[in-house]
Amino acid sequence: KGPIWSFSIPPKTAYFPNPPDGAGSIGPDNVTLSWTPGFGAKLHTVFFGDNYDTVNNATAGAPRGTATYSPGALAREKVYYWRVDEFDGLATYKGDIWCFTTPGAVGNPQPAYKATDVQMNVILSWMPAASAASNQLYFGTDKDAVRNAGTGSPEYKGSKALGAESFDPGLLDAKTTYYWRVAAVNAQGNTVKGPVWIFTTGGFLLVDDFESYTDNDADGEAIWQTWIDGFGIADNGAQVGYLMPPYAEQKIVHGGGQSMPLLYANEAGVTNSEGSLTLTAPRDWTIGDVADLSLWFRGASGNAAEPLYVAVSNSAGAPAVMAHNDPSAATIRAWMQWIVPLQAFADKGINLGNVNKIAIGLGTKSGIAAPGGSGTLYVDDIRLSQ
Repeated sequence: KGPIWSFSIPPKTAYFPNPPDGAGSIGPDNVTLSWTPGFGAKLHTVFFGDNYDTVNNATAGAPRGTATYSPGALAREKVYYWRVDEFDGLATYKGDIWCFTTPGAVGNPQPAYKATDVQMNVILSWMPAASAASNQLYFGTDKDAVRNAGTGSPEYKGSKALGAESFDPGLLDAKTTYYWRVAAVNAQGNTVKGPVWIFTTGGFLLVDDFESYTDNDADGEAIWQTWIDGFGIADNGAQVGYLMPPYAEQKIVHGGGQSMPLLYANEAGVTNSEGSLTLTAPRDWTIGDVADLSLWFRGASGNAAEPLYVAVSNSAGAPAVMAHNDPSAATIRAWMQWIVPLQAFADKGINLGNVNKIAIGLGTKSGIAAPGGSGTLYVDDIRLSQ
């Protein structure tokens, strides 16, 4: 099977803006805007300002021959919009509206600006503006409606106190584009609009992508404080995370910047090693039309060929254990996706409407004879997929 190749045809409009669209903390001094000219462009007209509608509706401007523009000194804690129209000698092509913020403005949206394949159970978060005393949250599927919404609009989702910069929109539709923005309200009651942010959902609920864990074990944020291993448990030879920071794996990852290292040692009378996560959400594995449990794993050099399994349990009753069909899965040194139909757990008596715990392990709990041995398994991107 050959590689997938691709090529692109340049547009007539300007593209590849610098700063990139949606960039934060730019300037405010010595800012130079640049872009890649549209195909055949001979002259460029730049429109720049701090009001979206003004920039979008502007028609008169001075053409220039270079694909750069210096707007001069900028204010801090502002959102700036800009547009480049291209002229190829025959016609003018109106450009897209790009934006960036200067230091102190609301920023760092999570999901990231223009993120795709976002979980349907996402929690939004952001960094407040420097002068914000509170925040107003706007959210919806219509970009213009979100941009123009006021506190009486259906897109308005309420006020957020300083220090509570997050919003749970509830279960979102799969493969849908959403728009949101945060307005900063200062101590005098003045409101400053933030930029409109964009993300698109995928068809899954996120169980864990291991991105939220830090090395701050004093505040309970270390990976081994959420995924419980065999520390102090005589018949569990697992160690989740490394002994010294960084606790999570940051080089061998499937997606994002971190994965979970699961060290196993089925030796000296120990026949099983597992790490387990007690769920807060999602506990209902019947919503969003999800049908499969999906996770990615990868072995390491020198791993013993212990059988791999995943176990799911309710608050009461025995867990349902599903073993990987390759008893040597732990020795595979490339990222592999493992998909288990949720019905398989239901067939073993699990109430999918209120799942309490998920465990990943290696050893005899799989139901397969385990020869014994040690190694490290990396786990990433655990999802419930449609």
